[in-house]
Amino acid sequence: LQMLEQQVVGGEEAQNKDLKEKHKRRKKYADERRLQLVAALQESKEDSSEQALLNVYDSIQEEVRAKSKMLEKVQEKLWAAETEIKDLQLEFGLEKMDYLSTIRRQERDLMLCQQLLDQVQSLVRRDCNYSNLERIRRESVWDEESGCWKIPEPVIQKTHLP
Repeated sequence: LQMLEQQVVGGEEAQNKDLKEKHKRRKKYADERRLQLVAALQESKEDSSEQALLNVYDSIQEEVRAKSKMLEKVQEKLWAAETEIKDLQLEFGLEKMDYLSTIRRQERDLMLCQQLLDQVQSLVRRDCNYSNLERIRRESVWDEESGCWKIPEPVIQKTHLP
């Protein structure tokens, strides 16, 4: 009776040692492969949701705990990303305000210079090349090396009558 039970319970291949060895090797290879995949995922520190797909859970509570930990990690990453976004937006806002104040200050300085030129232009002698501001602007050249304008030298044109 026991011999019949062993043959029926294990099937006709129950006593086949080669088949048992083959099953053990396959199981061992599958376990090793699963461990390699888990190790590779942990090393690359990628999204831990992929790791959850490789885990085999003994109970629902264990699965819930593992997924809760994953959720907490993702929420921490989300919070960190949101904080970084807020910091960057604040920094961008401060830089924008600084740029705008610089532009306003430069516009005021430009207006002052323009008003000074308008006042001084009337005091310049007519026979001087500085009496015509548009001509000076056309003849001026920006020098990249020194970082300043090269303007023509003031010249007084004297006309001699015969």
